[in-house]
Amino acid sequence: MSRELSPRETAERSLIKTYRKTLWNPFIAAVKRYELVRPGDRIAVCISGGKDSMVLAKLMQELQKHTDQPFELVYLVMDPGYRPDNRALIEANAELLGIPVTVFESDIFDVTVQVEKNPCYLCARMRRGWLYARAQELGCNKIALGHHFSDVIETTLLGLFYGAQLQGMMPKLRSKNFPGMELIRPLYCVHEDAIIAWKNYNRLRFLQCACRFTESRDASGDGIGESKRQEVKLLLRQLKKTNPNIEKSIFRALHGVQLDTFPGFKYRGGAHSFLEFYGSLPETAEDQMVSNGGSVGEDAES
Repeated sequence: MSRELSPRETAERSLIKTYRKTLWNPFIAAVKRYELVRPGDRIAVCISGGKDSMVLAKLMQELQKHTDQPFELVYLVMDPGYRPDNRALIEANAELLGIPVTVFESDIFDVTVQVEKNPCYLCARMRRGWLYARAQELGCNKIALGHHFSDVIETTLLGLFYGAQLQGMMPKLRSKNFPGMELIRPLYCVHEDAIIAWKNYNRLRFLQCACRFTESRDASGDGIGESKRQEVKLLLRQLKKTNPNIEKSIFRALHGVQLDTFPGFKYRGGAHSFLEFYGSLPETAEDQMVSNGGSVGEDAES
């Protein structure tokens, strides 16, 4: 008679078996494709208590078990001012899932709740600064965040619709303010739906953002409130009904940007115009299509 698995064992097994195709494989693909983990790394896995950071912690834990290129992990939880019950939920989930967390406190919620414009942006920037600083104190050279494939797509559309910019979310970044530190996003190829499915399969309840702003938003009748990200989520959900691959198309577009078709772009903080290169530009796509007897429109649809 086989032994009944503990909740931790069930969660771990489901990552590499039940959800191998949708969680484990895309996670490993991102780690390899973007060279996110190196032998000798000491990585702070940043845990907010939500589903994304918790599944990231478990995936990183599994990777550490199975890799032949050893690296170290620190599971870092920053309490930005959670209510006691929310803090308790994070600690209970960490214990249940076998994640040995290191907790430290800050007053970020007290600061950002007083800001009327872009409180979420300020909160994210402050969180990142605190996490970098603490991770560096603990001897880490990288922090790992739980941004996933869906975050990449939504952030791109948010910038386009509301920020007047075509801007993506990188799988890894070097810190400007903390020399020697790097940010990595190992869930870069993992869809949010897969994370939700894993959470529900294991009957887990994780923390939402839990700040005062989102608590009031979640209490609104439509579940959207003033959140532009929620609007984009709903828009993508509608668009996928007629084009199931729309998110994949956007993701691939981010990996194949054709700068010679843009009138302007920025590179490393510097603004550039197509006029700088106009005199030396090779034959354009439009010229090639005309010479081949076709049209740009036909090429775009093929």
